[in-house]
Amino acid sequence: MVLPVKRWFAIAFLVSSIAITQTTALAADDWQIIKVSGQDYLSVDNISRFYGLPAGIAGSGEKMDFEAAKNPLEFVSGSREVMINGARSWLCFPVIEQEGKLLVSRTDVAKTIEPLVRPHRVPNVGKVQTVVVDPGHGGYDKGQVSRYGYEKDFALDVARKLRPSLQSKGLRVIMTREGDYFVPLEVRAQIANKARDSIFVSIHFNASNDDRNATGFEIFSFTPRGAPSTSDSAVAPSALSTQPGSAVDAQSMALSACIYHSLLGHIPEYDRGIKRARFAVLRLTKVPAVLIEGGFLTEQGQCKLIAQKEWRAKLARAISVGIDSYRSLGIKKQPPLLVADYRKQIKSAPNEFVVQEAELKEADTSIINLVGKSAFPPPQQTSTPRMSLESAPIVP
Repeated sequence: MVLPVKRWFAIAFLVSSIAITQTTALAADDWQIIKVSGQDYLSVDNISRFYGLPAGIAGSGEKMDFEAAKNPLEFVSGSREVMINGARSWLCFPVIEQEGKLLVSRTDVAKTIEPLVRPHRVPNVGKVQTVVVDPGHGGYDKGQVSRYGYEKDFALDVARKLRPSLQSKGLRVIMTREGDYFVPLEVRAQIANKARDSIFVSIHFNASNDDRNATGFEIFSFTPRGAPSTSDSAVAPSALSTQPGSAVDAQSMALSACIYHSLLGHIPEYDRGIKRARFAVLRLTKVPAVLIEGGFLTEQGQCKLIAQKEWRAKLARAISVGIDSYRSLGIKKQPPLLVADYRKQIKSAPNEFVVQEAELKEADTSIINLVGKSAFPPPQQTSTPRMSLESAPIVP
């Protein structure tokens, strides 16, 4: 069943959770809401016309080369994977086919496509004075492990490099931890919630037991109410979670987009996408919040890069640029820079760091200085007591 809805009413009806306060001339006269099994969908053609963006379509079972995608919007029938403005993203629900039309859920148009295509129109976007930087894990919680060190130490080092970069832009920075100790997840969220006009950026590194060749960046924000997380295999309406969503969902997606485009634009790593999850630090924060996975410690080449202090500094700079891009949304009210824009700025895709095997037989000096040399056991040992670092109290 197709229900024609007038343009001004359609926006309010379709994106009821996203207050669009500014309207411009639109390519489409109407939204055509299509009901399928009681759920609301819109056609890819309708979406393309509304935003004035060409859309590419791949049939079910076809493998799309996202790296070579030329259209601002690229969809695959039967898949949640989509390319939006040059970066991979993941819909809440698969794209379906109905009577020859490729359909996208109304939830995804409102919660995924709208804030990624027009983040500068998200209400209260870019309102930030304080950045709460959260180095993942700490203390007894080592996180993932590579032959060159622990995730907790790499994350802390990136956070320490990120802080002065953000401060130089006039932003207040609060670290959820300053040293090698564990901070409960709820406390990390409380720090962000108590800070004025804050955003929350959690820094992690990835690992895979199933695929040792897995590599690349990904970024997460909180899963919307009534939708599955990206990693959930069951996406039928009857299996959907009823957990509450976030009041700042659109802002978090805009923050994800700004940081992620900067990451891919500055560092040529594999694009794993903008994703959704119900991680505790995302669930408990009441402010725009994202969790960054800055590469895989289980992949032979990437773990060497992560262990190099210069590469970590580059990662911190890319995150800083992305955060500043998010802040600019509220000032300039213009679309942010995209992957292609960043790569044009540096005139070519950045060169990868080449690390020789002999260079990283031990952790680099910045990590040794961070956690103490005795924290790294000789090769023949399997374990050794870890040293903790003293730190000033965390004050929101």
